[in-house]
Amino acid sequence: MKNEPLVSVIINCYNGERYLKKSIESVISQKYKNWELIFWDNQSTDNSKMIFNSFHDNRLKYFKSKKYLKLYDARNEAIKVSSGEFISFLDSDDWWTPDKLIEQVPYFQNPKVGLVYSNFYFYYEKSKRQKSYKKKIFSGNIKKYLLNNFYIGILTSLIRKDAYYSVNGFDKSYDIIGDFDLNVKLSDNWLFHGINKYLAFYRVHGQNLSIKKRDLEILEMEKWLANKNNSENIDLSNIENYINYLKFFDILQKGRRYDAFRKILKLKNNFLKLKSILLLLLPISLIEKIKS
Repeated sequence: MKNEPLVSVIINCYNGERYLKKSIESVISQKYKNWELIFWDNQSTDNSKMIFNSFHDNRLKYFKSKKYLKLYDARNEAIKVSSGEFISFLDSDDWWTPDKLIEQVPYFQNPKVGLVYSNFYFYYEKSKRQKSYKKKIFSGNIKKYLLNNFYIGILTSLIRKDAYYSVNGFDKSYDIIGDFDLNVKLSDNWLFHGINKYLAFYRVHGQNLSIKKRDLEILEMEKWLANKNNSENIDLSNIENYINYLKFFDILQKGRRYDAFRKILKLKNNFLKLKSILLLLLPISLIEKIKS
């Protein structure tokens, strides 16, 4: 489509050969045609490069990192070589619906909009089933919702590059919560627009970074909270409550029911506390399979 802004799609890949083909195909299948795919090969040692080279489309651009970079450092570097007015992110194990970009781009006609996102599906690799990630969608100034444990899947995010640079991009010191940190920073000065449609698929296969490194997520959330300059006097109690919930869930999955019960006592009387009580009643064999 002529006269439509260029979208840069960032795929940061480290040994992602197993699912990479489907991810790339979902970009090529977009109804919105003015995009480029920045494939950031983060020192892969498998067949990722060969799979990428099997596609013949001049919109696909390959870059090899000189050294292995942590996730958010790699994303920042990939963005530096991108040319798009807007940027989006797709991990090598996830994929999009064909209408993702064509649904999102028009909302940037409002120059105050910095990020557009949507709902998405969880796809469970083992059982080959999908489940809707369904939450109420918010638009406008959504900072208070982000600080109330409102999650935006980065696989659905489309970000105005000027907005990204206005907050100095991702904080590369994080391994897990860089998405959350970026969204909160963006929400200070930019409007968000949420689309109540399912425009992407998040593949759950047991090796997802957020599942493997929950202890690190807790440490990073505590660091974020400690470093937060709360000059606006914003209520951060829900962030503290979420950290306590993560600690509860981590302890419970390790089989320490009594210690988990003691953590419940520290939770606010809200949905997370009710959820924790219900989880405490489940058999450990089931709890081990649940994502927090």
